[in-house]
Amino acid sequence: MVRWPDGWQRLRLPGGLRPWVGGACALLLGLALVTHGREVLALAPDRRGWGLLLLGLGFTTVAQWSNALAWWGVLGWLGCPEPVAAVLPLYVRTTPLKYLPGGVWHLLGRLRWLQSRGRPGRQALAAVVLDPLLMAVAALTLVPFGGLQGGLGLASPLAVLLLRPRWLQPLLQRLIAGKRRLLQDPDGEGVLQAPASWPWRPLLLELPFLGFRFAGFACCLLCFSAPVPPGWGPWLGGFALAWTAGLLVPGAPGGLGVFELVLLARLRGAVPTAELLAVLVSYRLVSVMAEGLAAGATLLDERLAATRNNG
Repeated sequence: MVRWPDGWQRLRLPGGLRPWVGGACALLLGLALVTHGREVLALAPDRRGWGLLLLGLGFTTVAQWSNALAWWGVLGWLGCPEPVAAVLPLYVRTTPLKYLPGGVWHLLGRLRWLQSRGRPGRQALAAVVLDPLLMAVAALTLVPFGGLQGGLGLASPLAVLLLRPRWLQPLLQRLIAGKRRLLQDPDGEGVLQAPASWPWRPLLLELPFLGFRFAGFACCLLCFSAPVPPGWGPWLGGFALAWTAGLLVPGAPGGLGVFELVLLARLRGAVPTAELLAVLVSYRLVSVMAEGLAAGATLLDERLAATRNNG
């Protein structure tokens, strides 16, 4: 076992790793935008382009509800089923909270909701941490569409093996322990007995979510890149890899900066850099707007329902 010198053990980045990673990603992305700023600004969308962006906004908004449906599947697999009519609005309404400092407020909102429904702390925490794990595994199964990529296309689908019951149990326990400290939830102590089956249903439900996400990205690509490069496989594979990195790498909330940098590195050369930057910026704006639109529509619907009931 390696023993670090005593002085090294006390070396910690001020504020933790997350803000440093997020700051570095934002700086690198900002430098790229400054370098190609004039070229990006010259790529103003025409009428067709605005139509494509609106279509991308629609696809990405639908993706929020599809993601919520996958979480409903997670709850059912864990043995804590809830009505889909209650799960979907809650999930969509809490999603924009991920952009708040700390990046855990959307998870905390779902955790508190499950606990208010009488779910034990360990079970509620498992539902919260299993959702992003299934998203990442589902996205990695799409990476091979980009080709072998030096063996990455063959290795990435092996992430499915993490869902093997024998391996998923200790993995969930570690994830729960980490999030319990982060969310300051003492009720999450103890050992969770996960189902002795593969979570195939919620995993498969993540695929339509990723499909709608990529459809929104494709609309942004069609808006700023003409003619479209032949073959969508490399774009889907690169998108899946970048989206996974944005989900898992500790950085800015919502994967801001991480997603863009990974996709820029993977697909630079497929289209001019200025066009790719315009696609990335527009897709980030579309994503944030879609999450806000879905959450706002949910809140409005709930208020209208409450008004009708009170009337």
